[in-house]
Amino acid sequence: MIALSLAEITAIVGGQSSDIPDPSLTVTGPVVIDSRLVESGSLFAAFDGEHVDGHDYAQRAVEAGAAAVLATRPVGVPAIVVDDVEVALGALARAVVQRLGATVVGLTGSAGKTSTKDLTAQLLQRHGPTVWTPGSLNGEIGLPLSALRADEDTRYLVLEMGARGIGHIRYLTELTPPKIGVVLNVGTAHIGEFGGREQIAQAKGELVETLPPAEEGGVAVLNADDPLVRAMASRTKARVLLFGEAADADIRADNVRLTDSGQPAFTLHTPSGCSDVTMRLYGEHHVSNALAAAAVAHELGMSASMIATALSEAGTLSRWRMEVTERPDGVTVVNDAYNANPESMRAALRALVAMGKGRRTWAVLGPMAELGDDSLAEHDAVGRLAVRLNVSKLVAVGGREASWLQLGAYNEGSWGEESVHVSDAQAAVDLLRSELRAGDVVLVKASRSIGLEKVALALVEGATEGEVATR
Repeated sequence: MIALSLAEITAIVGGQSSDIPDPSLTVTGPVVIDSRLVESGSLFAAFDGEHVDGHDYAQRAVEAGAAAVLATRPVGVPAIVVDDVEVALGALARAVVQRLGATVVGLTGSAGKTSTKDLTAQLLQRHGPTVWTPGSLNGEIGLPLSALRADEDTRYLVLEMGARGIGHIRYLTELTPPKIGVVLNVGTAHIGEFGGREQIAQAKGELVETLPPAEEGGVAVLNADDPLVRAMASRTKARVLLFGEAADADIRADNVRLTDSGQPAFTLHTPSGCSDVTMRLYGEHHVSNALAAAAVAHELGMSASMIATALSEAGTLSRWRMEVTERPDGVTVVNDAYNANPESMRAALRALVAMGKGRRTWAVLGPMAELGDDSLAEHDAVGRLAVRLNVSKLVAVGGREASWLQLGAYNEGSWGEESVHVSDAQAAVDLLRSELRAGDVVLVKASRSIGLEKVALALVEGATEGEVATR
């Protein structure tokens, strides 16, 4: 974070000082919500969570080097006391971003947000000091924490923005107003909470509605291949830059293909030229993500050749997103277990098949959360797709939703041992350990709540028989 005194922070958040002997003391370290992450000069934000009250760790944070605690009550150590820590954190982020003068890139969509954010960050790093959202910290707490990682040298701030309902993204843009807004797609993730794709489009489009007008440098980067996203051009005063495979896209890909190992390759076209790209990531869905990142990089002055080189060298920054590990025995484990929705499930299955040409393929799949009334149909459809793509083995893990995955596969013609339903991660590990053989490719994917990454970790780390790795 940029250096601010405790007195300045107290004024910004509208708080009261408590047990602060020297208000001129400067916060020079990161703002954190986990006392174990405190560094010298940190500000520790104490949240009263569902399971843990951060106020109980205030003294530990100060002993570890925190300059002060942001709290809702006096805690016996230097603290700035506010009515609401979340609101105060947002106010602090807003003030810091305003002082920075960095170009803020806001990014949203139903699928691919984190991968695209990571790609964008890796491109812009080559152009200037860049700070980006770590992992998927894209909500009312995570976004301010991400923004507060920036300092005086930061030139670009790339922020992922998530939403669970109408108004969420608008609120996030008020905390960290973007100059460039990227909308990737409108899918069915969280459709149970939103009520329909039109409502999702309404929520995602709040990002472009809040951009500065074109004459002030605002740019809306929109997916030309998604009709609901393309239609957002009418909702913004910013200049519109289209990306996709459509013929009229400003940033376009053609000659799209997958290598023998399942990695996407294409020719990148930009207004400044064209260049070939072969990515290190896996799956054709990354082409759209790459084009979105390329559009931002182009807008900020990078050449087509520089963008293509950066895309070809970019890797995965966030864990458990098409994370590929080759075991010594020739088994390939694809850990994509961070989250799942119908669109990302389909993309991951296609990537699995591309990677597994001539090899046995395993799809170890769990529930997709927050699909509401569409849940049965969507799980059934994923199970059917696994069969249509000729995935060798489907292992559906979990309860009711997993049974729908297996039923879809069965009804599509998956007989005998081609698909199986198991109760939990441990059962999946036991099955795989007994049946995997050299050369097999295993995809592990589900919504975060089921913790299916334990299966991938157990396979990769060689956990003790009967014991799932959890670290």
